[in-house]
Amino acid sequence: MNLSTTDKNITSDVSSFIQRRVLPVTDELRSHALSIFQNLGLPGTKHEEYKYTPLTRELEKNFSFQHDRVASHVKDLTPFLIPGVEANVIVFVNGIYSREHSAIISPPSELTVLDLQEVLDAKNPEVIRHFNQYTSIKTDAYAAWNTADWRAGLFINIPDQSVVKAPIMIYYINDASAGEVICSNRNLILTGKSSEVTIVEKFNSFGTGNHFTNLVTEIAVAENALLNFYSIQNDKGNRYQYTNTEIHQKNSSRVNTFSFSLQGKILRNNLHLMIDGEGIESHMYGLYLLGDNTLADNHTVVDHKKPNSFTNELYKGIMDGSSRGVFNGKIFVRPQAQKTNAFQANRNILLSEKAGVNTKPQLEIWADDVKCSHGCTTGQLDEEALFYLRTRGIHKDSARAMMLYAFAGEVTDKIKHTPIKNYIDAVISERLQ
Repeated sequence: MNLSTTDKNITSDVSSFIQRRVLPVTDELRSHALSIFQNLGLPGTKHEEYKYTPLTRELEKNFSFQHDRVASHVKDLTPFLIPGVEANVIVFVNGIYSREHSAIISPPSELTVLDLQEVLDAKNPEVIRHFNQYTSIKTDAYAAWNTADWRAGLFINIPDQSVVKAPIMIYYINDASAGEVICSNRNLILTGKSSEVTIVEKFNSFGTGNHFTNLVTEIAVAENALLNFYSIQNDKGNRYQYTNTEIHQKNSSRVNTFSFSLQGKILRNNLHLMIDGEGIESHMYGLYLLGDNTLADNHTVVDHKKPNSFTNELYKGIMDGSSRGVFNGKIFVRPQAQKTNAFQANRNILLSEKAGVNTKPQLEIWADDVKCSHGCTTGQLDEEALFYLRTRGIHKDSARAMMLYAFAGEVTDKIKHTPIKNYIDAVISERLQ
């Protein structure tokens, strides 16, 4: 693919930015990733995977790439924390691990959290076996950027048979009060056989500067393990974000993912599930509730490589103002993945004439004994239902909020963790009112 002059310029700017960071790009993988990044170039809107999401152009317009990471002296992070949750708390401020705001309360028999770079430097064989094995840096320039540039990250390990009672809350907070902030973070999470864990990542900021987060998370889910994974983007600031979450599942594992894109400037979320075993069950739920000029792009991939598994995907969007939603969901069923059940649905409501959505559900099936379906709908609120509520004495605005809350509830009702559900419900209710 030929790059425009603009795309070449920003690729060069980012390359220089990576090379002058505090940690030099010296190890083999980082150097290799930087070379791939330079050859690929950041994708423009002519790139099929970024056709409706001008993230590269917006980065070029709004960032100078002249400054290294900006230190923050923030003391009180209470406004950004989810209340009422007894949790393992891990905080990154401007991409830097904050020891003073973090606390692991689970015993070592349940959970180990270490610095990812230190574990890699120690040549931990289990980490070496999994690190960068699920992320495609050869085709995605943003993933290659992350692999060359990440400066802080986590290695989270849940042993076999371990049930982590307290959820793991990972907060990414950007202090943009002193200017632009650019962060690259990397995580590797290994869940042992028959283990159970809930992980929540949450993104917030303060200050008026522009800030960009590039986050890659790789998760290996072992046999019979259960993973509940939440991503909450509710940032009132000038957040530009790329997240790439890769989940690799083995036999009889269960995964539930929840993606909530509620505020921000441009949010690009890649979520990939590799179904590499039998008897697997996975559910992917997403809600994008957008206003003003926010753009949220959800790209999902479910790749069935083995037979006898079930996956279900439901993403719903509510767009108001000049906001735009993008949903691109792919399901692959490989020739050996017989007896696969895979379902995908995307449903959208547009509340203004300026709001829009681009949706593209896709199936690619090479097996013949499967049950698969996909579909999408886009429309406005049901006027007859709205009229019915008004005839019952309900004010128009309240009736509208009730209908939208019910629409979102098909996703939020799936949340089993009560404090997290209460928080999401409260945010959605406040927005809809």
